[in-house]
Amino acid sequence: MSQLLIKPIQATEEGNILRVTPESAGWEYVGFEVYSLEKGSTLKQNTNNQEVCLVLLSGKADVQTNKEKFVNIGKRMSVFEKIPPYSVYIPNDDHYEVTALSDVKLAVCSAPGRGSYQARLIAPDDVGVEDRGHGKMSRKIHNILPEQKEADSLLVVEVYTPDGNTSSYPPHKHDRDHLPYESYLEETYYHELNPPQGFVFQRVYNDNRSLNETLSVENGNVVLVPEGYHPVSSIPGYESYYLNVMAGPKRTWKFHNDPDHEWLFENVMK
Repeated sequence: MSQLLIKPIQATEEGNILRVTPESAGWEYVGFEVYSLEKGSTLKQNTNNQEVCLVLLSGKADVQTNKEKFVNIGKRMSVFEKIPPYSVYIPNDDHYEVTALSDVKLAVCSAPGRGSYQARLIAPDDVGVEDRGHGKMSRKIHNILPEQKEADSLLVVEVYTPDGNTSSYPPHKHDRDHLPYESYLEETYYHELNPPQGFVFQRVYNDNRSLNETLSVENGNVVLVPEGYHPVSSIPGYESYYLNVMAGPKRTWKFHNDPDHEWLFENVMK
């Protein structure tokens, strides 16, 4: 199996079903986990030197940090309700407890923190919603933690791609620290499919093809993007959801298009 494709595991005692660390990914900035929490259970974690964005993929929960408590948050029971999620931003050197008020699927997005901001709730009304692209390149975006919102490192976004469409497209990359033209950002893609027995194809490749992989990605899988271009194609009959987490040395998203496909960019952006 490709080292870029991470599949879920049987739930640990604390409910972890997916874990990507900088060490396991072979990079420096992005961490990503998913927890499946049964109603009534509690997840307790320290943030240590990482800032964290908790994304309630589904279910309802109470979330408490060292200084804040957010009660009865969460609305959607499936990501495919296509309404923005409740999320919680938590700085480094903090602590959080998530108590599941229903069965909960929780994404934990992390990257280095500098203690610049306080813990806060990111409610659905705080999430920017946009339709991007056109035709077979159209998709819906939920900007949970874009660069215009306060964080030290993290960028977090949800993307919905209709069946038969392609997103993160035309192909682009962000693997050089070469501002103002391109920023270096590591990225994870957490995928869900509707219906869940479906799959999508994701290609990860660079200019000289020293990296050139096409992955068959199933429900609940994570794809690592350490470098290169990384489009996603959904197959007919199955709509695609993915949660992106990005981080790097500078918190800005500046991407470079694949020159071979840049002609498509006249009508669409990522």
